[in-house]
Amino acid sequence: MRHQGTDWTTWKPGRRATLLFVVREGKVLLIHKKRGLGAGKVNGPGGHVENGETPLEAAVREVEEELGIIPLGVEPSGELRFQFTDGLALLVYVFRASDLRGEPRESDEATPFWAPLEEIPFDRMWADDRIWFPWLLRGEPFAGWFTFDGEALLDFELRHWDVDGAA
Repeated sequence: MRHQGTDWTTWKPGRRATLLFVVREGKVLLIHKKRGLGAGKVNGPGGHVENGETPLEAAVREVEEELGIIPLGVEPSGELRFQFTDGLALLVYVFRASDLRGEPRESDEATPFWAPLEEIPFDRMWADDRIWFPWLLRGEPFAGWFTFDGEALLDFELRHWDVDGAA
């Protein structure tokens, strides 16, 4: 599989990260990202997978650090591979939670807010989000491959993901 010069069959991520979305009562918990990759955009809480951590452990830790809450009923939803023309190669593990303990609070990383499912602010999110996010909301596991030049989406493929790891 080759897109925009990327040979995805031999592709290796330079960084691994997570995203975790709490979906309950017709709303999804999103953040205004304050710093790092995607600063100024709307996204889900998440961050880097540290050495010795599983993606699930990293996702839960990042949500606790960023928002001061504990996600509950966490399940894997998908995997996203990003290749940027500047060389950044990022593998993102996406999780969905059905509930949380605590009240989301603002941190130096993020400002949380609840968005009604019919009012997801895609115009303030990364271009790929409007492609895979509906799969997350429907509970359909997904695998995606995306090529970006800065914030411009150049190419993508999205397909059903076998939760056991095979796309």
